[in-house]
Amino acid sequence: MNPKADQGAREGRLRKARAFRESAELTEQFMNDGTDLRDAYVTMCVHAGIAAADVICMKALGEYYSGPRHEEATRLLEKVDKTLARHLATLLAMKTKAGYSDMPVSNDQITRAGRAMEALVDRASQ
Repeated sequence: MNPKADQGAREGRLRKARAFRESAELTEQFMNDGTDLRDAYVTMCVHAGIAAADVICMKALGEYYSGPRHEEATRLLEKVDKTLARHLATLLAMKTKAGYSDMPVSNDQITRAGRAMEALVDRASQ
């Protein structure tokens, strides 16, 4: 489902993208103090990236994907920017492991999640 996006929706999703990024940054500070918050950090990166991707699509296409099939959101973002779509795909590939699995994310995934989130939120903020 691709709802049409007005300015209120764009602004609301951008606020959420920034709030999730800020939450990820705060979580990262505690994570670096030895607390095992890796999965929480990656989960916040994922949510920030999803919200940012919505904003990017709204600005460029006038619509965004809203539904359970993550690959559809990636395909829609691909119409705007293939690199950003890869960043979103990277985050979405980690969503289940970080949020629902009993296995923690790896250090490499933490790094990739942070980079992907930053790229998406930075672009959405332009």
